[in-house]
Amino acid sequence: MSSSMIGSVVTFAVYFVVMVAVGLLVYKRTTSLSDFVLGGRQLNSWVAGLSANASDFSGWLLLGLPGAIYLSGLGEAWIAVGLGIGFYASWRIVAPRLRVYTERVSDLRNGGESNSLTLSSYLENRFGDHSGLLRGISAILILVFYLFYVASGLLSMGVLFDQVFGWPPAIAVIVGASIIVLYTFLGGFLAVSLTDVIQAAMMWIALLIVPVVAVVTIGGFGTALDTVGDRNENLLSAFGGASLADGSWQTTDALGAVVIVSGLAWGIGYLGQPHILARFMGIRSIADIPKARVVSVGWAVTAMFLAVLVGFSGIAYFDTPIDNPESVFLSLIQALTHPLVAGLLLAAVLAAVMSTADSQLLVAAAALTEDGYRAFMDREAPARRLVLVSRLAVIGVAVAAGLLALYSDENVLGLVGYAWAGFGAGFGPVIVLSLYWKKMNWIGALGGMIGGGATAIIWDILDERVLGTGLYAMVPAVVVSLAAIFILNPLGRATERMGDDFDVMEREVGAGV
Repeated sequence: MSSSMIGSVVTFAVYFVVMVAVGLLVYKRTTSLSDFVLGGRQLNSWVAGLSANASDFSGWLLLGLPGAIYLSGLGEAWIAVGLGIGFYASWRIVAPRLRVYTERVSDLRNGGESNSLTLSSYLENRFGDHSGLLRGISAILILVFYLFYVASGLLSMGVLFDQVFGWPPAIAVIVGASIIVLYTFLGGFLAVSLTDVIQAAMMWIALLIVPVVAVVTIGGFGTALDTVGDRNENLLSAFGGASLADGSWQTTDALGAVVIVSGLAWGIGYLGQPHILARFMGIRSIADIPKARVVSVGWAVTAMFLAVLVGFSGIAYFDTPIDNPESVFLSLIQALTHPLVAGLLLAAVLAAVMSTADSQLLVAAAALTEDGYRAFMDREAPARRLVLVSRLAVIGVAVAAGLLALYSDENVLGLVGYAWAGFGAGFGPVIVLSLYWKKMNWIGALGGMIGGGATAIIWDILDERVLGTGLYAMVPAVVVSLAAIFILNPLGRATERMGDDFDVMEREVGAGV
């Protein structure tokens, strides 16, 4: 076994032990469904902020985004710009109201008590939906899109283990998923959030070290840019126009407007991502949100800038293009650093994958437990039974996502983009309007959710086979969602109880408590 592989094995083993130890540490503190799903709503600013980052920025940040830049150049950076704007907007306009509303809105199924533990239960309670349609449809959308999202993480893990150990995809998926399931199974939301802090630090440090070492090795930032321009001047164009083909970067006919709009549209997705919204719901109080926002947005913007720099560093450093663009970060680590350092940096890629997959598994398990088992099968289930069902649901979702990862022909960014559009369009407009429009009702919400989610699913097929615009599915899906909400909302009505809940929320948000 080579020294490089020994370093990676030791580092990965230590990392796995720490993650499982955190799960064991908080195991006895997880005694209710609220503890397992939201950590008892006790996250402080630092944990909430960094956990939101780690749960969001998965393998696509260290593999997908640098790979997209390596493949097509600066035009792909509009994704990072859109995400930065969207991330700030989600903390500013969604976090305070959602934190208060999910705890204060009257719960239809529990005698008027307050406390919505999932996005689906919040929508049902917010709109007074006695039919179960909002809860059921939203839970189905969560499960469907999270299968693709978790699969993207396991696919990233396959790329990592293949690059480092030469493992076949099946082995990589089984090993990685087993560790994620173990500590999520044990500690739930609190274990996931605490491990996220460690993982966020590892990711950011790795993203800082790799491009800095690469640029210094190349001969400086100016030399690196000149080298990229020599490969193809369109790689430095913000409007796209280059792509790796036939062993070199070829000029393409990319449409500038479509590139920009599609990239910026990624930011809308933050308004509807359940695993990120769960951090807003689990923070200790809205008084902790401003500090968490600074921590979280600062980390996100700098991390994405560094990821873009990784992609350009790969173009400048490697004379011969690498076979898999999404492995450019891994290839730079192995080419530039000592085996022991490489092991630490490669563990950061593993952290990126696991920190998102665990959060998504948890939300999907909550949907199965709170919005499936408890809502429709056993409303009086005791706390311990609900926690057990949640833990079993984690295993079930992980197995299904693992199978999808093994048999999918999509790349990492492709799977993430599909799920991101589904959540962003299916939930984003509904969530934002539910927090700011007092007269919105369940018919409008249901129409927006179905319209946005369905359009996100069918757009890629329609565009590829008929339209050929290249426009990201988020754009038409959000338009359809908004149209459905405003067209269908007059068919229903807002009740007095809904108005009272809305007024209570606004007063508490205004008071900042």
